[in-house]
Amino acid sequence: MNVGVVGVGHIGKLHARVYSELAAASAGLTRLAAVYDADPANAQAVAAQYGAHAAATLEEFASLVDAATVATPTPTHFPIASGLLAKGKHLLVEKPITENTADARALSELAHARGCVLQVGHIERFNPAFGALESLLTRPKFIEAHRLSPYPQRSTEIGVVLDLMIHDLEIILHLVRSPLASVDAVGVPVLSRGEDIANARLRFADGCVANVTASRISPEKMRKIRVFQEDGYLSLDYQNQSGEIYRRGPGGIAREAVEIEKDEPMKRELQSFLECARGGLQPKVGGAQAAAALEVAVEITRLIAGA
Repeated sequence: MNVGVVGVGHIGKLHARVYSELAAASAGLTRLAAVYDADPANAQAVAAQYGAHAAATLEEFASLVDAATVATPTPTHFPIASGLLAKGKHLLVEKPITENTADARALSELAHARGCVLQVGHIERFNPAFGALESLLTRPKFIEAHRLSPYPQRSTEIGVVLDLMIHDLEIILHLVRSPLASVDAVGVPVLSRGEDIANARLRFADGCVANVTASRISPEKMRKIRVFQEDGYLSLDYQNQSGEIYRRGPGGIAREAVEIEKDEPMKRELQSFLECARGGLQPKVGGAQAAAALEVAVEITRLIAGA
């Protein structure tokens, strides 16, 4: 399978690196065939580093690949992804899938019509810490998520909700699996036109409540989630791939470490994408799941803008 990357900035270059590593380990099953970037010099440099061809146009790029990552700025996701899907290419589109839910659903419908895999880059679903969480989950009652980072100097065309919080929104929707009853949100811009720090409170029909905080103006990095359920609570650190579970016992609250086999989430994500593309399988986060998370994120940004 010939794979490629459209947009080899910070994130796209990471995809190119992982694809090249997967290709080296695949005994010829996978090849990083091409990259494309609006900056030809950048495309040439990344192509030379990872042994790929720097395509001069998107049309040339499409002729060289069977599957691709789209890692361009969010406003360009829909036109680029729709063009590649129309040519029958399997795609992994970085999150958020698009700027609005109508475009997200249109991409899902196009992928289905063309028989293509459409995966969206919600990478935490491939974090070993998340796998540990799922295996211990019963019925969530309260969820608390924090995602903090220093100012990124990229992805500033969107606010922190679409940039960072959307990771946790997709995970929470996946864990709770109950209709969303209400949303409250606050947020403020600090260094960007859009919000740089935000908090949202989600209430679900089954009674679960999720409190979600995201900031891209923090001096520290943090990606943590706590899930409270009837028999105790789980505390996980995505960044360090570590966790603890607290259970009620005869002598009080007992704490034990969660066993997690550490691995690179992006490697697992791209391996899964290639397996889905080869076998026509449904990805963990397809267009429908990404569109659902985007719908909640857009509502949160609307509430913040109207506050």
